[in-house]
Amino acid sequence: MTEPIRIFHNPRCSKSRQTLELLKEQGIEPEIIRYLETPPTEQELTNILKTLNREPRELMRTGEKEYKELGLDNPDLSHGQLIAAMVANPKLIERPIVLANGKAEVGRPPENVLAIL
Repeated sequence: MTEPIRIFHNPRCSKSRQTLELLKEQGIEPEIIRYLETPPTEQELTNILKTLNREPRELMRTGEKEYKELGLDNPDLSHGQLIAAMVANPKLIERPIVLANGKAEVGRPPENVLAIL
């Protein structure tokens, strides 16, 4: 049995809503993870980053006030420290993230996710 297609979703985000709608237009009913309510674990986020082939800061919303308040622009912070900050403050995680077929993609723009379906 294959893994279900999952979306780390924020219903208040227009790109997240558009990506979810795009998946549904493709006939896909993904598992919806409201990551602000149920953040990924540090291990899950580490795995997502590896699958995306991105560094932690590349998946961070650097414009959020928490980014500056927590000093996350400090270049001396380790991957582990950045990942821990995202798990503790899930608002910092870029969205939406879709996981499908052993791959991952960020839905910015939403059409990006079509490549992994």
